[in-house]
Amino acid sequence: MEEGDAKNPNTEQMEVKEPKHDGTTMRKALLVINCIMLSIGNCGSPLIMRLYFIHGGNRIWFSSWLQTAGCPIILLPITCAYVHRSRTANPTSENKLFCMERPLFVAAIVLGILSGLDNYLYSYGLSRLPVSTSSLIIASQLAFTAGFAFLLVKQKFTAYSVNAVFLLTIGAGVLALHSSSDRPANESNKEYILGFVMTLAAAALYGFILPLVELTYKKAKQEISYALVMEIQLVMCLVATGFCTVGMLVNNDFKVIGREAREFELGETKYHVVVIFSAIINQCFFLGAIGVVFCASSLLSAVVIAVLLPVTEILAVFFFNEKFQAEKGVSLALSLWGFISYFYGEIKQSKKKKPDPETEMASSLLPNTLKSSV
Repeated sequence: MEEGDAKNPNTEQMEVKEPKHDGTTMRKALLVINCIMLSIGNCGSPLIMRLYFIHGGNRIWFSSWLQTAGCPIILLPITCAYVHRSRTANPTSENKLFCMERPLFVAAIVLGILSGLDNYLYSYGLSRLPVSTSSLIIASQLAFTAGFAFLLVKQKFTAYSVNAVFLLTIGAGVLALHSSSDRPANESNKEYILGFVMTLAAAALYGFILPLVELTYKKAKQEISYALVMEIQLVMCLVATGFCTVGMLVNNDFKVIGREAREFELGETKYHVVVIFSAIINQCFFLGAIGVVFCASSLLSAVVIAVLLPVTEILAVFFFNEKFQAEKGVSLALSLWGFISYFYGEIKQSKKKKPDPETEMASSLLPNTLKSSV
């Protein structure tokens, strides 16, 4: 046997082995993009919705409707995905604009109804509470998401993630001890408490929706792509918008919106600007949230929502001159402690899962016969 032939097995093994293009890089890029959208929506949504309420807006069903009414925007990326498939797919294969099958469509309708109800609960709470208070209450959503994720999708927990959930729950509970201290002027104690309860109910319901979305992905009988995720989001938002439209009709909101715009303290033009941006920013939130579920998990989506709490707190104090009492400071500190605990645990877990580079290199150089015997 010649010298070149003797080296052939290992050399051939190294030449055949190519870099893994399994979509990991693309998924990470999508995760970053969706986290950015979620950040914009999560921080901007309560601010612009509160702006609507404090300057003369008082239509709760209309505010709920705006949270999902911007869903036609999703048609643009869905169309882009369709064009891309048309150019790259096999000419003999059928290419549809919408790929969603009936079981997934039905699941999206159910999720849309729940989202519509959650929109109303959130809007009602935000109409009664300062942004800083409502945001801290919404932080309890992480605890609800963790619980439902454990029950529905068998989410695995570490000591760090359990500690994070515990601290965030206690942080939200601190607010309840002295919740009336930041009650807005001309608002009764009963209205304030009802707003507190409705916001907490919204956090609990959305904490259920996120794992339910993840369960839908897992149980789907068709391959879940990001284009399909956008279709699910479109159906969810259309159904939620329809749900809130019924509420608007019952509450006669359509008849008074024109008058409300004319009487808006910032002017009629700015009223329409607030309405339009509210619809767009909220769409960033919803699409980002289910996008993070697709790229990672429902628990990570809830953590990202919660980790943005300090940013929302600071913006609320800056834009609306809201008070920042001691209990909010304690709640914020506990929340930050919880965030650090969660991410520290995730970093430790990722290091444990990462293989030893030397072992991995030695394994890659072994011929297949030796690998199988090992």
